[in-house]
Amino acid sequence: MMQTDTKSGVFRVLAGANLTGKYGYLVKMTHDTGVPEVVLPSAIADLAVYLVDDENIDGGLVSVEPLPGDRNVRVCLKGTCNPGDVLVLADPDTAADAGKVRALPAAAGTYRGLAVAEEKGVDGQFVLCRPYAIGNIVVNG
Repeated sequence: MMQTDTKSGVFRVLAGANLTGKYGYLVKMTHDTGVPEVVLPSAIADLAVYLVDDENIDGGLVSVEPLPGDRNVRVCLKGTCNPGDVLVLADPDTAADAGKVRALPAAAGTYRGLAVAEEKGVDGQFVLCRPYAIGNIVVNG
């Protein structure tokens, strides 16, 4: 079956916030009075499933790519990770970390598993990972 008026891969959308310097960060889809736009996540359980490929200021067009299920990607890492670690969103309460991923922490909470690390990673690295729709993970600390 062939559907019309659909998009695959990278696409252009408005930035709902300043995404300058956010290449390789994850963003979530939202809207401004019905017009699609992407913003950095504001909660650790947000559906931040788009990867920024091209940056811009608030109101400018950015290129984003839905996390693909058929290949690996590189995402900006907060902290460290090892191959096989489940990656979740970094805590967006620290503004500089919004849109980054981190290894699943031991601290109690509900996290959204987004990918599995495929290499050892250090803070600030664009870590190689495989996206998966892991879903919510509850850590009881």
